[in-house]
Amino acid sequence: MEITLIEQLEERLRQAMLKSDVSVLEELIADDLVFTTHTGELLDKQMDLEAHRSDIQKLVLLQGQQQRVQLYGNTAVVTVKMEVAGTYEGKAFVGIYRYTRVWVQLQPQGNWQIVAGHVSQVL
Repeated sequence: MEITLIEQLEERLRQAMLKSDVSVLEELIADDLVFTTHTGELLDKQMDLEAHRSDIQKLVLLQGQQQRVQLYGNTAVVTVKMEVAGTYEGKAFVGIYRYTRVWVQLQPQGNWQIVAGHVSQVL
């Protein structure tokens, strides 16, 4: 059951990223998020949201494949290979990336949020 829920949350995240829907991203991302970009830069939640809010990053394609969800109690680790296209600071890009996200079910509400993530370009 929980794997299906995490897969649904991943799809909700994907749609929110494509639409730059900051309100949904705000809900899905934990306040203390640590995200490592493909260049090694560390982002926190506010930096991630600002990239969507200001259109610094605009995604037009997020096509997932090879998604895997592993559950460990109130924690889920998701790995997914994605074809990604869009613009970053006005420059177009396209590539294949592998994402790892750590979801934690927060208590007492029971909401799942992303607490950590990493992305690497697949060469």
